[in-house]
Amino acid sequence: MWSAVPEPARRRYRPARALWRSRTARIAAVVLVLALCALVILALVREQTGPQGFLVGLGLAVLPVPLLTASFRWLDRVEPGPWTNLLFAFAWGAFAAALVAIIANSFATEWIATATADPVGAESLGATVIAPVVEESAKATAILLVFLFRRRSFTGLVDGVVIAGFSATGFAFTENILYLGSAYGEDQSRGYAGLNSVTAATFFVRVVMSPFAHPLFTAATGIGFGLAAMAARRQKFRRVVLPPLGLLFAMGMHALWNGSASLFGPFGFYAVYAVFMVPVFGLVTWLVIWSRQRELRTLAAELPAYAAAGWLAPAVPVALSSMRLRSMARGFANRTHGPAAARAVAEYEGFATSLAFLRHRAGRDPVGPDFVEREQELLHHLWERKEIAGPALTHAARAAGRVWAPPPYIDYDGYNPYRQY
Repeated sequence: MWSAVPEPARRRYRPARALWRSRTARIAAVVLVLALCALVILALVREQTGPQGFLVGLGLAVLPVPLLTASFRWLDRVEPGPWTNLLFAFAWGAFAAALVAIIANSFATEWIATATADPVGAESLGATVIAPVVEESAKATAILLVFLFRRRSFTGLVDGVVIAGFSATGFAFTENILYLGSAYGEDQSRGYAGLNSVTAATFFVRVVMSPFAHPLFTAATGIGFGLAAMAARRQKFRRVVLPPLGLLFAMGMHALWNGSASLFGPFGFYAVYAVFMVPVFGLVTWLVIWSRQRELRTLAAELPAYAAAGWLAPAVPVALSSMRLRSMARGFANRTHGPAAARAVAEYEGFATSLAFLRHRAGRDPVGPDFVEREQELLHHLWERKEIAGPALTHAARAAGRVWAPPPYIDYDGYNPYRQY
């Protein structure tokens, strides 16, 4: 029987916190810091590029941003992270990380040039050693902050790569404004125009050939944090060592990329691009997709207990463990009852995924003090949407010819989702 579509979920369980740790205080502090960084970095970039160069750089630098953000959002489809985390990561990369990089890189290069009386060597050393260390550390700070303060939504490798991708995309956006705006100013002073201009060459190298360069470097750091998030609490060595190892690998890739021309000659850039960057990009993409499939297998393993207890329709675990069936369920709800129903199904999928991951972590680590409340909260949201999402997901599972039955070797009798593990 059709029932009214519930309102978007608003109820959230949050344990009591001190005022200085409250969500409002954190948001206000973060917004203030990022706003100040934005004002300073934009003023610095505009000063270096000039008003016209700034506008040209801004217009060209924004072009790859939708592609990059959509790609990382697509990877995060199993359990989409909150948009607030992604916006924070992008803003941190674009403003805070870029500000740290432009100040630290300039200071270090000038200091080395003064100390060695070799400006050319200082520029080369700054690009191949200083810049990778400073920039990757600055971008990684966004991942660290989400890992520490939004731990509930940072559950694995995919989350690490997605947060890293948004932080690096924001950083590359600001950096591209600087490079493209400066190139435009050089063209104006020398009278260059068209395809032979410095602007066109810079746009081809940075936007056409290597838009994923910065995200790829920082993805190594995200993988380190993601693997640490997947480690059990007793595996303290992995949780402590893996993030720095990922950061070191990111710095190494960045240094190899920046120093390709000086290390391997005029064609070094293309050699490193073809021999190293493209294979690494393919490897990271495969790893993230494999991790996403692993998340779907977690749903298939954990949700049948809730179906056996009557909280989910019998076919729901099968449908939720397939991205294709999830999409079919949303499409069915949209065709049958409209966009509001499709939104309810999408929310149901998200809550069920969070529930499966919560149960998976409970089986791996000691249960936290808020486990029962969090589980009840998720079950509450699922129950509100059961009459809408259940038939849609069941339809998708039946349309694909897939039916569910609990594995015979797992005893679900008497399962109580409210009990303490």
